[in-house]
Amino acid sequence: MNALKNKVQLIGNLGNDPEVILMENGTKLAKFSVATNETYKNAKGEKVTDTQWHNVVAWGKTAEIVENYLTKGKEVAIEGRLTSRSYETKEGEKRFITEIRCTELLMLGK
Repeated sequence: MNALKNKVQLIGNLGNDPEVILMENGTKLAKFSVATNETYKNAKGEKVTDTQWHNVVAWGKTAEIVENYLTKGKEVAIEGRLTSRSYETKEGEKRFITEIRCTELLMLGK
């Protein structure tokens, strides 16, 4: 059951081209966003689509796959875990972000 404690699975489309960074130690980091859509009918019977955006990071070989094969609009299945971190803006403001650290990636569609 430990494997289920922090596990995320998403199917969605890339919202932008991945940003790939080469770290000082030679490891690659890929950052990208994935949009998921949920469609439902509201109280008036109208069809409503709710889009949620998810920040995703991938490291190492997974980052290399992202760099070589993924572009804006591509449909992907992502598996990973949630991570949270904080950072400071140039103006000195502290910000918090939640990301999905991708451990598995499946390219869908064409």
